[in-house]
Amino acid sequence: MTLREFARVLSGPIVAVTFMIAGQLPAWSQDDHSHAQAPQNADLTADQKSQAKTLLKKVRDATARFQNVEVAQADGYALMFGCVSGDSSGAMGLHYVNMDLVTKGEVRLNHPQIVIYEPTPDGGVRLTGADYLVLAEGWDKAHPGDPPQLMGQLFHLFDAPNRFGLPAFYTLHVWAWKDNPNGAFVNWHPHVSCEPFTGK
Repeated sequence: MTLREFARVLSGPIVAVTFMIAGQLPAWSQDDHSHAQAPQNADLTADQKSQAKTLLKKVRDATARFQNVEVAQADGYALMFGCVSGDSSGAMGLHYVNMDLVTKGEVRLNHPQIVIYEPTPDGGVRLTGADYLVLAEGWDKAHPGDPPQLMGQLFHLFDAPNRFGLPAFYTLHVWAWKDNPNGAFVNWHPHVSCEPFTGK
């Protein structure tokens, strides 16, 4: 699915949105005022660490079948946004988005809206995690004063306009398949690279 097609889906009854960029780009680089995050492991209590470990295991269990990207595609996930990289923060990688799940606007652990891969030098992809995403307008109307969270992990808010051409949205990356030294729930992974991505 292209960005133009994504825009058409979102411009229906859910939200009116205009994309400034049409089509997929090989790799998008984040500018200096990025959503880079400091390591988040520092001040966690024992209970918080246990809950985070449990969440990682549950996300691994929910996404294990997607280690083969063809299974994800057969399940309704399609590559969008090319390969998302940051200037100094590493990358997010390849987002395979399930639009049916995005339009539902629900947070369900076993059904992430996005599965994330990194490109490999041989032209393949490797599963690195999942991304839970809900549009802010719909979520805030349905849950006033209650931002989305998953087992104690609060979602990050991306305001509009943003590099994805989306309306404001909440997102939670879960690096369930590739350890992130900055924390399992930050947006960027310093050891993910878009360099091998060919745009195909």
